[in-house]
Amino acid sequence: MSKKPPIPIFNHPIIETHCHLDYLEAAALQAALEAATAVKIERIITIGVSPDNLEKVLQLTQTYAQVWGTQGIHPHDAKDYSPAVEDQIRTHALHPKILAIGEIGLDYYYDHSDRRVQRQVFESQLQIAIDLNLPIVVHTREADEDTQAILQNFVGQLKQRGVIHSFTSGKALAEYCLSEGFCLGFNGISTFKPADNVREIIGMTPVEQILFETDAPYLTPVPYRGQQNEPKYLPFIVEQVAKVKSLEVETLLPQVWENSLRVFWR
Repeated sequence: MSKKPPIPIFNHPIIETHCHLDYLEAAALQAALEAATAVKIERIITIGVSPDNLEKVLQLTQTYAQVWGTQGIHPHDAKDYSPAVEDQIRTHALHPKILAIGEIGLDYYYDHSDRRVQRQVFESQLQIAIDLNLPIVVHTREADEDTQAILQNFVGQLKQRGVIHSFTSGKALAEYCLSEGFCLGFNGISTFKPADNVREIIGMTPVEQILFETDAPYLTPVPYRGQQNEPKYLPFIVEQVAKVKSLEVETLLPQVWENSLRVFWR
């Protein structure tokens, strides 16, 4: 069995813009946060996805200084959206450590919720972002046309933009989102051998519109694929994006740091 390379540590700190810390057990969470700090991951955003994790996300942001969060209902759980859930999102989103509305959007690959319901819930949460002047974190899979159509109906009112996270969609949606000022989030998929389509999108994305994420505990990057993902593996994604963009890592990192601050903290 070949020995795995150590995780790189760069001079410039990194922001993890999308993971799911509440999916880790308490002991594993503490270890994951310490391991992330050791490789200069200075800020971590953990993501709201379902009615039963909105409170957990908020609690994590209040427990750990380096953790921020979002509030939103993932398209998988759109069937569970309700006025009470919307009220909870709106209330929690007023907290200073809640930075965005998300993870919201459409998923026509799994279809865990009816597509019509997914669209309605996406639209409802876009309105929350507009009302609260917050950026959005968008999930889209096998739903490029409907995602673009819905965004087109709301983007004029979205003073903040946000990110299309874990971008694996087609070139047309990428071009539209970039033209409207959204960032694209790239994660461990960029290191997977079959993911030439993702690397092509990285190549066409301006450096000023790139964000780094792990989507931990999923999508562990090569060379640790097969193990549970954690924010500490983010440097491998940084290296891959730098390689695709033909940039030095220490040139790329300050710009993406600035992108993250612009999207979520300003």
